Formats: sequence, structure tokens, C-alpha cells
Amino acid sequence: MKRRELLTRVVGGLLGSVVCSRRSDSQQTGVMPLNDQVSLITSGGTNVLSLTTPDGLVLVDSGSPELIDRLMDTLRRLSPEGRVATVFNTHWHLENTGANERLRSGGATILAHANTRIWMATPVWVPAEDRYRPARPAAAQPTRTFYADGSMTAGRERIDYGYLIDAHTSGDIYVFFRDANVLAVGDVASPARDPELDYFTGAWLGGRVDGLTRLLAMSNDTTKIVPGYGAVITRADLQVERDMMKTIYDRAVDRVRQGDDVDDMLNAGVMSGLARTWKNPRKFLQDVHKGLWAHHNKLNPNVV
Repeated sequence: MKRRELLTRVVGGLLGSVVCSRRSDSQQTGVMPLNDQVSLITSGGTNVLSLTTPDGLVLVDSGSPELIDRLMDTLRRLSPEGRVATVFNTHWHLENTGANERLRSGGATILAHANTRIWMATPVWVPAEDRYRPARPAAAQPTRTFYADGSMTAGRERIDYGYLIDAHTSGDIYVFFRDANVLAVGDVASPARDPELDYFTGAWLGGRVDGLTRLLAMSNDTTKIVPGYGAVITRADLQVERDMMKTIYDRAVDRVRQGDDVDDMLNAGVMSGLARTWKNPRKFLQDVHKGLWAHHNKLNPNVV
């Protein structure tokens, strides 16, 4: 075999093994330790954060419904019999609360903002799907709710949690593992995919900017920030996200005050020159437009 042919086959084999490895990884649930107690569970879907304590696991979100069995298998690797004591729901969306019913049947307390339980208990109109999404079963809904902020201790870990008003839905929360310095922010930060403003349930761009500003204030340069989807980010990454949302807000609010529609704002460059590009900028800007009009009382007086 000639040397060039041999090298071609070797390189081809190495590339093939990398591709196969990536495909295999995408089909398996992975565990990324963030310290000796806190782990990030990933499976190609939404993130689930897990704290190991002597009384059972504390989770932030419960993942997509189609990945429940994978999640349960992973939890059994983290704790004897996979016992879960508490689950925080960062908001009501199904891809973040898919295993609620299974975990609640095992004795877990499901903790969420009061508005999250309202939206889970109520049929909700989903504009993008042009239909009502039915209410979730009572067994999948939170068992405990709160309105503002709270704290608890689990094992050696101090946990703070609180309301991020109208930042992604009307029931978003953060969960801060203080001693581990790990901050779960749900979909209030969305660095890996287009941000979503669920305007039908109360979200708007001003709320998102305020939520990101608050998260920045409680974090520091060593905080590990876990979004609802995608890789762990730093405070610097969060600052970029916040500044980008503020730029869009500053541009869009003036256009809405002047009566512009979504196409007018796109043509005016509201989504141009940002830190990253959007897969579907028009959809995002439509959500921005709807949300701003829903909160018109917060705009300047010359709304037309």
C-alpha cells in the first residue's frame, strides 16, 4: 500500500470514529460534574441540574417528556435508587417539566412560581401552533408554589430562589446554589438558540432585560451559569446576552412608539449588527412587538 493511500485511510478512519462518537453522545444522557455535589445532566434536550444530598437529589427542571426513562436511569447513577427530594420548575413549558409526574409519584416535592402552576393547570393558546395546549394532569403540577423569593438548605448547600418577572414567561425563576456558586437561570438566558418571549403568558423584552440585569447582580466571575438549554456559560457571556437584549429593546421600543410593524423594524435594522445571529429573527421580533404592545403602559406617552 502506498504511503499516501495509507495516510488517507488512517485519517478517514479517525474522522469516522469522531463522527460515530458524536452521534453516540447525542443519543445518550451525559453527566457533567460542576463540583463534588452538583452535576449537569444533558441529553440533547433541555438541561437538568442535580444536587446530591443525603436526603435525596435536588433537581432544577425535569427535562423533556420523551427523555424520562433516560433521565431516571441517570438519576439512579447519582443517588441510591435515584431518590429525588425536590424539583424546581424554572417555568411551565413541557420540555422543562416533562418528568414532573414520574418524580412526584416517587415522593418528590415540585416547587415553582405560582404563575407556573396556573399555566400548567390551564389550557394555553400557543400562537406558533395555532391551537390550545391542554392542561397538564394534576399529578404533574407543582406541589408547592411561591410568589417572590425564598431560600432553603439541602445537605450542606444553601439554595436561594426567586422570581424573574415576565422574562420568558410570567413564572420564571432562578435557582442559586450559593456554596457551589452555580446559578440555574432556565430560559431567561438562551445563548445556544433563539431566545423565546412567551408573550401570551406575559413575557416581554423589558422583563427579560430586567431579569438578566438581576442575574448579573447576583453572580460573579466564577459563577457557573446554567441556561435551560446549551452549555454552561460565564458571567461575561451573560453580560453579552443582557447587553444584546437591551440593544434590541432600545431599538424596538422607539419603532413601536412610532407605529412600526415587524417588517418595518426588520427593514430598519433592529436585528442587525448584534453579537450573534438568529435562526428566525422575524419570529423573535414578532414576539418582541406583541410583548411591547401588551406592556404599552410602560412605554413613553407618545404611543400612536
